[in-house]
This record gives sequence, structure tokens and C-alpha cells, in this order.
Amino acid sequence: MAAKKAAGASLGNPRNLVHAGDIGRAALIDVADEFASRLIPVIQAIRATGALTLAAMAMELDRRGIRSARGGKWHRSSVRNLLDRTNLQA
Repeated sequence: MAAKKAAGASLGNPRNLVHAGDIGRAALIDVADEFASRLIPVIQAIRATGALTLAAMAMELDRRGIRSARGGKWHRSSVRNLLDRTNLQA
């Protein structure tokens, strides 16, 4: 394939590019929804302890060793996005 590309050949199928992108986005959305739904009980438990602000919830998620969807620390914005995705109120 590298030789064909170097020779200027067009690789891939541009006719189904939009469809392939739609399938990829749908898969990413499904993964994000699943991640968020698994955290609903955790968020509810955190709120029950009195952590009601986005910053407090982020700190508590980090303290509990729960990593964000990308494996990093939690931020107020990532908690807000999680709450929006699960239709929980901030």
C-alpha cells in the first residue's frame, strides 16, 4: 500500500466516508453513554455525602480513584459533561 500511495494512487473509498464517520461517531457515543451510566450510582453516593458542587464532585471522584473517561483526573467541566449526559442536575 505504501508503494501505491507513493505512486499517487488514491487509497480508500471516498463514497462511503460520511457513512463510515457516522458509524464511528455512533460507536463513540455508545461508549460514552455506557461510561456515564455506570457512574450514576457513584455520583449519587458522592452527592449524599454533601459534595454538591462540580469541584467537590471532581475532587471526590479523584479521591476515590475513579478515572475520567480518558483515564485522567476529573475537572469541573468533565463532571458537568457527565451530569449532562446522564440528565442529572448539577
